[in-house]
Amino acid sequence: MVALLVFTLCSLLAGLAGNIAALAVVRALQGLGGGLLNPVGQAIGLSAVPRDQRGRLMSLFALPLIIGPVCGPPLAGWLIASASWRWIFLINIPIGVVALIASARILPADPARESPAPVERIDGAGLVLLPGGAVLIVLGATLLDRTWHGVIVLIAGLTMAGLFVRRARRPSGTTPPLVDLRLLSRRPFRGGTAVTVLFSAAYFGSMALLPLYAQGVRGDSAAVVGALSLPQAIAVGLTAQIASRLADRIPPRRIVIAGTATGLAGAVGMLAATWADAGYPLLLTAAVLVGVGSGATLMPAMILVVRDLDGADTPRATTLLNLVQRLAAAVGTAAVAVVANLLLTRHLPGGAAAMLALSPEARQLHRPALSTAMALTHIVSITLTAAALLTALHTLRAPRRTRPRPEKVTQ
Repeated sequence: MVALLVFTLCSLLAGLAGNIAALAVVRALQGLGGGLLNPVGQAIGLSAVPRDQRGRLMSLFALPLIIGPVCGPPLAGWLIASASWRWIFLINIPIGVVALIASARILPADPARESPAPVERIDGAGLVLLPGGAVLIVLGATLLDRTWHGVIVLIAGLTMAGLFVRRARRPSGTTPPLVDLRLLSRRPFRGGTAVTVLFSAAYFGSMALLPLYAQGVRGDSAAVVGALSLPQAIAVGLTAQIASRLADRIPPRRIVIAGTATGLAGAVGMLAATWADAGYPLLLTAAVLVGVGSGATLMPAMILVVRDLDGADTPRATTLLNLVQRLAAAVGTAAVAVVANLLLTRHLPGGAAAMLALSPEARQLHRPALSTAMALTHIVSITLTAAALLTALHTLRAPRRTRPRPEKVTQ
């Protein structure tokens, strides 16, 4: 509830921000609230249901995959076109108030304890190293195509992340690590987390390309761009519902492998459709395949990771999973943006910014070259998705069954 309150108040402040610096600061504070919601909410839910119903519960967690992407982009495009960008944040306020009231009435109370639980000390050094390293990694990846300073920033971020990993693996004193990396020693957890990281980077990175292609190459409006996300979002949400429920009946490994393979086919299709500038029907068909692959990969992979965990391992696992997924999505998006800008700069000085500023006549003149540049950018997503598929095939293998040797009969 505190996280909801922080997110809602910061949405109000973001809507009232007077300049870009104030907006950036408030958005960072908003992230503190938003970052707490998923892992804590998932931990509450997973602790309340038995093991054989966790797949069904995860299907409920997948509902935002339908509601958010389906309602968000069209609503944002309409708000920008008819009102102001500020309403993208202000609209969160009534939703946050309703969520707070619902949480107060619905969420289970904390169980009563005979003796108060000891309060764990917060790993202050880890709190500096992990978020700081994550921000510098994303920032450095974003700046790689602009200046050599990006390399320095990226190296600094990787160094901080490495120091955090070293600290988390060797906790000192009574202070527990900020993130429990010891969970990665378990093969299913390690494999499922690796698939989640790779596929999240590929999927969220590719999501940035369709709007850029629609606005920069085809010259469409923000409202049209928002509507283009509907088919893929619906495919993600519906597939996640089905796949999460199936994970209680069949091995999640099979679902994850089928999902990554489908996502790979869709990523290749998006490259081909963009290269040929074939129009939206073929492009959206490929995007729907990517969405089906995402729905059949991310949630089943998380189910595979958390289904057999108990006690304190459950909130630690959801924290780690949400952390690596968010970081992977940010790095994947940054990588795709950098590659796209580099390829566009080869044909158009100024890159993506210059492309978005073209007049309709100039856009038609440069359209073939711009389509080719945008198509080649999909190689990043294809590579990451292929790596996710290979990882699923290699690390999520079912344990081998060994036949008992027959005993020797002696006379």
